[in-house]
Amino acid sequence: MALVEMVMPKMGESIMEGTVLKWLKQVGDTIEQDESVLEVATDKVDTEVPAIQGGVLQEILVQEGQVVAVGAPIAIISTGGDDQPATSAPAQQEAPAVAQASAAPVAQAVEAPQAAAHATQRLEQPASGRFYSPLVLNIAREEGIGMQELEYIPGTGKEGRVSKKDILDYVASRQNGTAPAAQPAAAPAPQVQAPQPQAAPQPQAVPVAPAAQVSTAPAQSYSGNVEIIEMDRMRKMISQRMVDSKRISPHVTSFVEADVTNIVNWRNKTKDAYKKREGENLTFTPIFIEAIVKAIKDFPMINVSVDGDKIIKKRDINIGVAVALPSGNLIVPVIHNADQMNLNGISKRLNDLANRARINKLTPADLADPTYTISNVGSFGNVMGTPIIMQPQVAIMAVGAIKKKPAVIETPEGDLIGIRQFMFLSHSYDHRVVDGSLGGMFVRRVADYLEAFDPNTSI
Repeated sequence: MALVEMVMPKMGESIMEGTVLKWLKQVGDTIEQDESVLEVATDKVDTEVPAIQGGVLQEILVQEGQVVAVGAPIAIISTGGDDQPATSAPAQQEAPAVAQASAAPVAQAVEAPQAAAHATQRLEQPASGRFYSPLVLNIAREEGIGMQELEYIPGTGKEGRVSKKDILDYVASRQNGTAPAAQPAAAPAPQVQAPQPQAAPQPQAVPVAPAAQVSTAPAQSYSGNVEIIEMDRMRKMISQRMVDSKRISPHVTSFVEADVTNIVNWRNKTKDAYKKREGENLTFTPIFIEAIVKAIKDFPMINVSVDGDKIIKKRDINIGVAVALPSGNLIVPVIHNADQMNLNGISKRLNDLANRARINKLTPADLADPTYTISNVGSFGNVMGTPIIMQPQVAIMAVGAIKKKPAVIETPEGDLIGIRQFMFLSHSYDHRVVDGSLGGMFVRRVADYLEAFDPNTSI
């Protein structure tokens, strides 16, 4: 028999590692090619990993809960071919080391003292405003490294970003007592005191890390009239991302009220025939997405991201759509190249993503590379909201509930009072790169496209 190494597959352009949630097969089980073997969680979505080849699961190299780099061995599959153990044996010995290096970053950094030594060369000035990836922020939070200390860590990534290796090297050097980076956070001027042995314990007390302080504070006592609910993994991730977004982007929100009477009337007369023909519901959201796409073409500087001091202008228009899950959590699948779709194409793609989101069948590719996001708060009866930007995007729009209101209607014969359908559009944007003029004009243009909707539109 032959032994085949199963590795952690690549699950998206920006995904470099995954956490093993659950093994669906056990050692000794027979598996078919493309049969799901384990569940893996990434920073975007949970997904099942299929077997690369049929056979018997010979050995599990990574345990549940461990973090594994893309391309690292995770299991050995025994097939019915010729016996070739030589190529598999080294992998079996190296795989636990790779897995442990990802799951225990401190141990990995200690095993690389030369790399750790570089982390002791702190920055002379804090790198204020520097972007930090969620992975780096999570490691910093777990190690009790506050933002004030983090800004003094030298980064080897693009535009001086702190990479995973940079922060792991720093953690190792700090544990060895060789990292003075935190000291300037408390007193930048008296650098002469850095070699003093009394300064060694100070980094643990000086860094300002609100998140860490909350988690390490003395346990609060509760009466018997409360229920304590532990956050699940997805809720923790959402929580951290929202906090990071508010820290990174100065949020501004503009509001516009739009008359969508033509849209409501058109959908009312079209939805039944569409449901009969397509077997799917026709909602308002595809119409909103179409209007947003048109406005992005008019104002392409909304379709950007920020990388240090650079503005990255995106050619693709990929619309993320916030979807509420049965668990109460939130996920944002993406309609890629929405500008290349007609209204029917957007509707079908949206329904497919929403349905698969609710049964946990999205893939990492379904959540990759959004450039602008829409959140339909009106589906919960809310008339408006102030949505939080999905990093690294610079804007997001919330669409509110549609309400009937009396309105002045201008006609050639004079003004009349009539009943019209209105809704609020709430546009939050990143004031680092989007000023009130651009943010306000954009949301007004979306409203203009909605109000100009052709009631004779075919779908």
